[in-house]
Amino acid sequence: MMNPLEKMLESQPVIILDGALATELEKQGCDLNDDLWSAKVLAQEPEKIKQVHRNYFNAGADCAITASYQASMEGFLKKGYSLSEASNLIRKSVVLAAEARDEFWSGKDNRLDRSKPIIAGSAGPYGAYLADGSEYKGNYGVSKEELKNFHRPRVELLVEAGADILALETVPSLLEVQAFVEVLHEFPGKYAWISFSAKDGKHINEGTGIGECAAWLDSFEQVAAVGVNCTPLQYVSSLIKEIKPHTDKPVIVYPNSGEIYNAAENKWEGASLQENFNSQAKIWYEQGAQLIGGCCRTGPEEIKDLAAWGRKKE
Repeated sequence: MMNPLEKMLESQPVIILDGALATELEKQGCDLNDDLWSAKVLAQEPEKIKQVHRNYFNAGADCAITASYQASMEGFLKKGYSLSEASNLIRKSVVLAAEARDEFWSGKDNRLDRSKPIIAGSAGPYGAYLADGSEYKGNYGVSKEELKNFHRPRVELLVEAGADILALETVPSLLEVQAFVEVLHEFPGKYAWISFSAKDGKHINEGTGIGECAAWLDSFEQVAAVGVNCTPLQYVSSLIKEIKPHTDKPVIVYPNSGEIYNAAENKWEGASLQENFNSQAKIWYEQGAQLIGGCCRTGPEEIKDLAAWGRKKE
């Protein structure tokens, strides 16, 4: 099976990702103040998730990231769902994104000057399951085997449901990436991008240099891209410069708006640099980023502007 990112990049210079899911769900009136976060909506209001995916495809996104970031087996079981219900909800995250994509793609006018969008099955880090902001700290105090056992069931379900690629996102720990890559090897022919959360322009949140992380990942064929997400956009240029010397893989960046998440109070604080998002994105591309999108606090307007610019590059 061909790496789906490689295939898409053969016909276009940049892949435009979607933006925040949770931010858009909150705009639709969803209450995400819950340990399951956006995964709660999978069970209660799935049509709203599908609508957000549609909005991003309409805005020009080449890839939808599923609503499974916080949808772990452990998280659902802890909330009283059965094993079967938990499994079905994780699969459903892929089905909703794929339905939105296929409905969008059925419109002939929507196919102009673009590749058929792909679906990335989101695998949030172990810290997301803890629901205490640990994905912004790392150093969970659990073993590699525990991390493998955490990630394996969701990876299997996302693959079964037909995700085109997997996305290990907002990961603060090199040990967790190593565990995930070992699990990925159990699924030959399947690919994933690895996207770290970073605390500054050089280090992922646990403190390891991102250049060291990129170097470690470079030899693994199933790793399709390496980069950062849910990191303040002001750090992204420096992080790209740190990554590029250590890998030939495509660099992926989808930062947040520049605000800082307060896990204790479940809210974002600080100044948004959103008005600089698209001008910065052009710089990231020039520095070598080939997959660009937005994370928390970004939306369809940012993606629409990104897509309009990205398609002019062809």
